[in-house]
Amino acid sequence: MPRPRTALLLPGALLAALLPLSAAAQAADDPTPVPVDRFEGEVPFAAQPADGIFTWGGDTDDPPSLRLADRADAPEGDKVLAGTYDISGYGGFTHDFAADQPAHDWSAHQGIRLWWEGHDNGRKIAFEIKDGGTNGEASELWTTSFTDDFTGWKQIRLPFSDFTYRTDYQPVGGIDHVLGLTRMWGYAVTLPAGAKGEFAMDDVELYGKADQSLRAAVGTDAPVYPVREGGTAKVRITLATTGDRPVDEPVTVSYRTEGGTATAGRDYTPVSGTVTFPAGTASGASATVQVPTRKDKAGEPAETIPLKLTVTGATAPAETPQIVVDAHGLPYLDPKLPVKKRVADLLSRMSLEEKAGQMTQAERDGLVPGDIAAYDLGSLLSGGGSTPTPNTPEAWARMIDGFQLRAQATRFQIPLIYGVDAVHGHNNLYGATVMPHNIGLGATRDPRLAERTGAVTAAEVRATGVPWDFAPCVCVSRDERWGRSYESFGEDPALVQSMETVIQGLQGRADGSDLSRDDKVLATAKHYVGDGGTAYGSSTTGTYTIDQGVTTVTRQQLEDIHLAPFKTAVRRGIGTVMPSFSSLDITGDGKGAVKMTARGDMINGELKDRMGFDGFVISDWNAIDQLPGDYAAQVRTAVNAGVDMMMVPSTYQKFSTTLVDEAKAGRVGAARIDDAVSRILTEKFELGLFEHPYADTSGAAAIGSPAHRAVARQAAAESQVLLKNSGGLLPLKKTEKVYVAGSDADDIGNQTGGWTLTWQGASGNTVPGTTILQGMREAGGNVTYSKDASAPTGGYDVGVVVVGETPYAEGVGDVGNGHSLSLSAADRAAVDKVCGAMKCVVLIVSGRPQLIGDRLGEIDSLVASWLPGTEGEGVADVLYGDRPFTGQLPVTWPRSESQLPINVGDASYDPQFPYGWGLTTGTPVPHGGAAALKSLAARAAAAERRGDDRQGRQLVTQARLLVQQKAGERMTAALAKPFADADHLLLTGHYGTAVRKLTEAYRAA
Repeated sequence: MPRPRTALLLPGALLAALLPLSAAAQAADDPTPVPVDRFEGEVPFAAQPADGIFTWGGDTDDPPSLRLADRADAPEGDKVLAGTYDISGYGGFTHDFAADQPAHDWSAHQGIRLWWEGHDNGRKIAFEIKDGGTNGEASELWTTSFTDDFTGWKQIRLPFSDFTYRTDYQPVGGIDHVLGLTRMWGYAVTLPAGAKGEFAMDDVELYGKADQSLRAAVGTDAPVYPVREGGTAKVRITLATTGDRPVDEPVTVSYRTEGGTATAGRDYTPVSGTVTFPAGTASGASATVQVPTRKDKAGEPAETIPLKLTVTGATAPAETPQIVVDAHGLPYLDPKLPVKKRVADLLSRMSLEEKAGQMTQAERDGLVPGDIAAYDLGSLLSGGGSTPTPNTPEAWARMIDGFQLRAQATRFQIPLIYGVDAVHGHNNLYGATVMPHNIGLGATRDPRLAERTGAVTAAEVRATGVPWDFAPCVCVSRDERWGRSYESFGEDPALVQSMETVIQGLQGRADGSDLSRDDKVLATAKHYVGDGGTAYGSSTTGTYTIDQGVTTVTRQQLEDIHLAPFKTAVRRGIGTVMPSFSSLDITGDGKGAVKMTARGDMINGELKDRMGFDGFVISDWNAIDQLPGDYAAQVRTAVNAGVDMMMVPSTYQKFSTTLVDEAKAGRVGAARIDDAVSRILTEKFELGLFEHPYADTSGAAAIGSPAHRAVARQAAAESQVLLKNSGGLLPLKKTEKVYVAGSDADDIGNQTGGWTLTWQGASGNTVPGTTILQGMREAGGNVTYSKDASAPTGGYDVGVVVVGETPYAEGVGDVGNGHSLSLSAADRAAVDKVCGAMKCVVLIVSGRPQLIGDRLGEIDSLVASWLPGTEGEGVADVLYGDRPFTGQLPVTWPRSESQLPINVGDASYDPQFPYGWGLTTGTPVPHGGAAALKSLAARAAAAERRGDDRQGRQLVTQARLLVQQKAGERMTAALAKPFADADHLLLTGHYGTAVRKLTEAYRAA
């Protein structure tokens, strides 16, 4: 055992901070070690922002128990860090350096070492270091491990060259993927799980002289260099060092062209040589290697020329750069030919492996970049929250261009098609215009506005290099307990169909001729079919209660409710369709409940054959994993059912190779694969990707622009549904003193909901925009704000309480999965306090109706605000009368959860507010009562006969206003049912019958 050292009494963190950068250069080959932790009491058990050690674990039992123990055999000093553990999931401890002090510079050292007391149990201990970022909990994690295969104290040496970037978890999603060592924030130890244990460690310190290759690297300016035949590729080789410090020793780079599919001497002139960066060369120095190619007259696919680099004195590039002689002279490359001929020509040249690659979609975050060419991948996506760093339009374009560049290294240089879930604007992008969610758009009853929101979304998405949007959701939501309710335009298929103008906003003309524009994207109708009809309690996915469950319907119900919007989408030229995670059980067909990804009768049969859909079908996220059988069975089942491209985020290699195996075995037919690939290639050609694979950022300046936000503001205003307005309290007067309270009044995260920057969204100040409170202030209102209504309530003319839900997405938001339709206790208390003290308006910010009946009597005015997006001014516009309230309920508002599911057309129908209900503050109500309704009915029938939809809708609207005025605050089943039926009849063009239904409701009022 080495003699204990007692001279180093300064705390390790302080000593490391005081050590001059030149210490390693001045020292001998083995410089003095630098203490990090001595465990003599110099570092407390504390957490950020202080310098300290703290424990963590997967649950309350997993964090270990730590102590500073007196040990006579301590390798250094008198104490060691000791502890016990019993971990079922994961657990360990961390030493984070103080966040309010400068980060530490470890770059002068070879590695980190520590003393560990072994028990010879063969268990692995993971050791992690924290590099870059703003502090220990917002840094980049690098990891290695050692094995407890010894007894007693042993010094463990962990060279920095052994540490690898963590791919399973990063607290900030990765910073630069470079172990810089100049801004270090501490370390963490992950203890082994599965059995009780104890440990002791001592004397963590930095040792050795830095290996120059760890802080110096040679790279090239690109991994792929496409060049036209006969042109010269120019490969720039650059030296880079961490901290931008000059190199201490020479760096040499030997290069030569070797291998690849091009033939030396015929296709290119071979080159070789050496580049030397002498000692003292500054970071950023570069040299250029030129590789000339040769021209011939024959048309041919692309050919590759690897430029092999051998590096001494620095880290070599992770990949061998590839020069690619572009494909040329082949018919599919001729933009003058019809798309059908281009597809046929390209398909005829492709191998089975290349076709399988086109049918494969990977997620960017789990991608090995070189696999784009190795597997001939056809598509990539960003899931919710999967964004570049920084999350800017420029970074998105650079990222996607980088992926497209790699696709140029394939034989036929087929461009990738990149997709995102831009479900209410380009919601993954920070600073984008975030629209109301679809349920709010359904409340506007304004198809032209829906088209404009789609156009804004398409322009912002395409300007970042993304040509494909997984939207719109054309589901028909039949049960508001569903966590995806807000993704639906409403419960009535006729309403959903009317709002599918958004498809033209996204794609342009139905014939696909606008897809190549720089402001249009390929759209996706989802989720096919019946996802909105799943029964509560039928889900078998984790803790979900209704999402991804079973929809049980008759064939007629399927046709009338769930298939109808997809027929409209196909007529509108939708480019892609996404099957649902859910299962479909058609009564009497003998199949039982079958996952939609496996239903060939519905995909091949109904969608492609009977509807005539000629785009391609893309699966949902890992949907094949939910199918029965082994992986091969899952692949062939989905592909044979008609799924053309599989979204397999991190298992793309497995899917592609399995599909090839299944095809070679004859279990997936060649014709089925050719059909799938033809459909995919057709959309790529129509998008203009072969001619323009890279991002056209000419429209990037308009992202989040005033013009785009004006559309979102209008949509927010028109989506507001005035459910109750006693005494004409709304609109407010700007001279009134207004007391504003509630959890959602000043929370843009709640206001935008799920699918905003991340999959689930988040509360708080998440994205640029205007909250409802800010909108009221900007409108000129005299406003005082108290979130919890704790401020005194005296002296105000009116109160505005903004309450509702916090963000969620998909089955995470299912009622019974941690969510309910009731307001929180804090929201209820705020409503009670404010409405008990003054006249009050309650706004409900939510993705679905909230149960408010028990408090309806104390509320003077009630507004369904839905999830209005980033433009809170739109809500303020209608509150203060700058715009009228015109919104109508897109779904039925229930009295109680026991009524669910409740929908327009139900035989028993007694809601709090019926489908289609919505008071107005802008349109005068006609006079004349029953006599006026009789006249309106006759005129509406006449308008229907002559096909005058505009006048027919106006006449029905006048009749609706008459009914609402007479009904006041008295709602009965006798009134509600014909009122809701009338709105459905209006949407289906039956104007005369709609007014007769409203006459029935009028009599019941």
